Amino acid sequence: MFDKLKQLKQMRDQAMQIQKQLDEKIIEVEKKGVMVQITGAQRIKSISTNGKSDSDIAEAINEAIKESQKIAAKEMQGMMGGMDAFKGLMGS
Repeated sequence: MFDKLKQLKQMRDQAMQIQKQLDEKIIEVEKKGVMVQITGAQRIKSISTNGKSDSDIAEAINEAIKESQKIAAKEMQGMMGGMDAFKGLMGS
């Protein structure tokens, strides 16, 4: 039982480390004169618009989020091996 709890703690610690790493990565996207900086953890750092319309801003933000999701997916792939241990904890 303690081994399983230790595995859960290790997985949680690993997920928190990945989250920290993602928050340190900055993605910059420029689209139609709108510059968006977002972290890999999908936190907006800055938006520069030069008087652009709301739809241009929304499009640039969506593009930045899409790029940050790609980075997050790449980081999480390394953690997927640990998910098999979690399935065992759930009785699967």
